[in-house]
Amino acid sequence: MSTGTDDAGLTLLADPTRARIVRMMRDSADGRVLVGRVAEALGLRQPTVSHHMSALHAEGIVQREKDGRRVWYSLDPAHEERVTTLLGPPPTGSEVDLSRVIDDLTARYRGVFNPETIARYVSDSHRMLTAAGRPALEVSRTASFAASRLDDLSRIEGRAPDRPSVLFVCVQNAGRSQIAAGILRQLAGDRVIVRTAGSAPAADVRSSIVHALDEIGVPLGGEFPKPLSDEAVRAADWVITMGCGDACPVYPGRRYLDWEIEDPVGKPAATVRRIRDDIEARVRGLLADLAEAPE
Repeated sequence: MSTGTDDAGLTLLADPTRARIVRMMRDSADGRVLVGRVAEALGLRQPTVSHHMSALHAEGIVQREKDGRRVWYSLDPAHEERVTTLLGPPPTGSEVDLSRVIDDLTARYRGVFNPETIARYVSDSHRMLTAAGRPALEVSRTASFAASRLDDLSRIEGRAPDRPSVLFVCVQNAGRSQIAAGILRQLAGDRVIVRTAGSAPAADVRSSIVHALDEIGVPLGGEFPKPLSDEAVRAADWVITMGCGDACPVYPGRRYLDWEIEDPVGKPAATVRRIRDDIEARVRGLLADLAEAPE
């Protein structure tokens, strides 16, 4: 078993399921959970939860305590601070105050959208982001997601500068779509609007993806997994899907492409690099098509 004195085991939390399990454990009333209750709450099979708990326990991230025939799991206190850094602080028990976000976006979009529309989009964006649990940087991500949806709405209504818009969609919005978006932003700059979304978004972009992009000089900045919004699809000229099936609604007047690309989740670094390079070649081809497209 790991001594719990280094951060190596915390890389396990890059897996969104393990992150959800640890977050639920940390945020529970008495700081401990049973495998069966976790499985029921998260909609997972009990053997799946047991597998993840065993991995977390082997690395010393969680502790195990027998109580008769039951086994309780709790977060090792030695890891609490670093887990909070990775997963964000626990909820305070009160509603998040989004009034500052609403006020700031009302000022930003003055003359474009009324305060009621701003408030509705902020509230709805927060609901979408927290549907599967409260994420890290909850309020700032809500502000960013609401702003991107309002920008898309402005484009739909013909109020924004006309630039080509590309939406990349995969399942978790933590791997393939983030690679494609990061590379396209790097190559096109402000000439193309780039959006990403996931049919079942993860908690965070995977560290292996961030590292693979950094190797070729592509920053992800403050990007994070986002749920698929109707505005993102309606505002897009091109919709590129990667393994998300029929989750993306179809609207006339858009070009839809499905890229059959291997999922990098859990793959070794060499495989992630190969997937990255495959996506880069496709993005460069897409950029050439965008340049040739009629205005």
